[in-house]
Amino acid sequence: MHAKFPPISSRIPGFMHGADYNPDQWLHDPAVLEEDIRLMKLAGCNVMAVGIFAWAALEPEEGRFEFEWLDRVLDRFAANGIYAWLATPSGARPAWLSAKYPEVLRVGPNRVRNLHGHRHNHCYSSPVYREKVERINRKLAERYAFHPAVVGWHISNEYGGECHCGYCQEAFREWLRAKYGSLEALNAAWWTSFWSHTYTDWSQLESPAPHGETMVHAHNLDWKRFVTDRTLDFCKHEIAPLRAVNPELPVTTNMMDWYEGLDYRKFADALDVISWDAYPTWHEARDDSRVAAWFAFNHDLFRSLKDKPFMLMESTPSLTNWQPISKLKKPGMHRLSSLQAVAHGADTVQYFQWRKSRGSSEKLHGAVIDHVGHEHTRVFCDVADLGATLKALAGVVGTATRARAAIIADWDNRWAVKDSQGPRNAGVHYEQTVMEHYKALWELGVAVDIVGSDDDRDFGRYKLIVAPMMYLCRAEAGAKLERYVRDGGTLVATYWSGVVDEHDLCHLGGFPGPLRKTLGVWAEEIDALYDGERNGLVPVPDNALGLAREFDSGELCELVHLEGAEALAVYRSDFYAGRPALTRHRFGQGQAYYLATRAEAPFYDFLYGRLVEDLGIPRAIEADLPEGVTAQVRTDGETDYVFILNFSGAETSVPLDGRAYRDAETGEPVEESRLNLPANGARVLTRTARR
Repeated sequence: MHAKFPPISSRIPGFMHGADYNPDQWLHDPAVLEEDIRLMKLAGCNVMAVGIFAWAALEPEEGRFEFEWLDRVLDRFAANGIYAWLATPSGARPAWLSAKYPEVLRVGPNRVRNLHGHRHNHCYSSPVYREKVERINRKLAERYAFHPAVVGWHISNEYGGECHCGYCQEAFREWLRAKYGSLEALNAAWWTSFWSHTYTDWSQLESPAPHGETMVHAHNLDWKRFVTDRTLDFCKHEIAPLRAVNPELPVTTNMMDWYEGLDYRKFADALDVISWDAYPTWHEARDDSRVAAWFAFNHDLFRSLKDKPFMLMESTPSLTNWQPISKLKKPGMHRLSSLQAVAHGADTVQYFQWRKSRGSSEKLHGAVIDHVGHEHTRVFCDVADLGATLKALAGVVGTATRARAAIIADWDNRWAVKDSQGPRNAGVHYEQTVMEHYKALWELGVAVDIVGSDDDRDFGRYKLIVAPMMYLCRAEAGAKLERYVRDGGTLVATYWSGVVDEHDLCHLGGFPGPLRKTLGVWAEEIDALYDGERNGLVPVPDNALGLAREFDSGELCELVHLEGAEALAVYRSDFYAGRPALTRHRFGQGQAYYLATRAEAPFYDFLYGRLVEDLGIPRAIEADLPEGVTAQVRTDGETDYVFILNFSGAETSVPLDGRAYRDAETGEPVEESRLNLPANGARVLTRTARR
């Protein structure tokens, strides 16, 4: 089967390689543009994101537009085979706009309006702001939508934050009216009879406030959903005038790693391609695998949003200036981390930024061109070398990732878990729990999709679905997972699942609510352990998993009753010693595992190693990978591209699995049975895909 997506732009059939470019900061020196073009070509860069914060240069005062400088940039790009993602400038408004129309500035939860400054300090509901954004976007589209250098629209920049002004309060009330239809329905969903907080008029409803209401959990949850919907509505408002002029030009907006403030799944249908910004804190430890797994998870998340290749819109070629420790990339890490993105589905590698700013907050942030101004730097050489590698790997562009395992990670579940008030207000560590499950699969070289419980996709494509801490579980999601297991799928679920519905109301009739029948257990109580307090999993003799050793556990221990499931391990200590801690339920044609406690990390290595083997889930290389090394595959159905990535921090030797491989960059056959990789080493191989 041939499976290949078209390139993001037909004008760039290979990888997009480039950076955020801010020529508006250098208008005083026209020679900079010509030097930049020379250096871009030298570095193998073919695309720049232009104009992201250029509103003041484009419209220096209300109604007076200056496009000549942007004309020069784009015309020079076109003459030199360089392309642009042209940005809408709404991420930071000019001072004249804030001064003349103070309503555009955000109001905080404390109901105090901000002063001018920072980015995204603007109200998505403000009629004035919407009008001014629509006008500048329309002007840009009318002038540049058919420019030969422009390959797409970069909408705003890293949307985020919220506003609590009068416009947003009224928009929130309208959103609630549309959702619930009546105050009676809202009061029932929010359980406002608690503390006598019943609402009797829509005007009484406001956003959560530190000096007002914060204790109605469904209220908090709906506000977060509203913020996503309001931001998405503004994003669509930005896109509309662009599509009206040229509907063929693709649009994207750059996202941030598993950003908690916005449910990015809601944005997928509005965008033609997903892009995101990755800034790992490399070299925190000798072994970079923990950081690498977190960013691999994010690459998989953003690939999964549209189930196709994505864009790495921003990364740093050297260091940041805003992390607690802004550390240089060690030799090899730039290539390794960039190829990690490609391995998980990126068809671009782009940076913030091309040329270092001379002043203000990001003047010391890494860039391809340093303040010294020439190409004779270590960083420039790293970028140029990667440009050559990407050119040699052009065949990877458009290839797919075939995941047979998935992890469910819902934004509203994450919000609800953190707002639950119990059982451990010291932290139940939802994100870390998800990562423990993911990292075990990542270390095996297993491709993983990151999905939502209400995704339209057919869960039947997966042999394994993992649902860590699915605290918020809709009845529909429970029914979907029940069908999945009945039809032959394998589900792994954990403690603190099926507790509340979409309104943050506890399921009645016993936890884990809509998952109870599928999992074959009833969770009666959950015990919270102090930090440092430990229990453990003790294997049941002759258990179906072949579990032979004990594993420590902590934080949470759920007391479950078997309702069709079998115990594979029991608790080691406390008054519930001997009660089920790990269960399996054969259900229909499939099976469902339930882990009733947070196990220590080595347990997940055992669990997923066994399940991957038993279920026949393909691994990138059917061999045991050294610690800190992972492998991923992209394929067009005829050729597999196998990425072998060494995050161990040391030189290592990686066994191959006996299949015939070639080096993807040179085409030379790989004769050895083991690959020697240096610290921060990466190798890309090809092989014939299995039909």
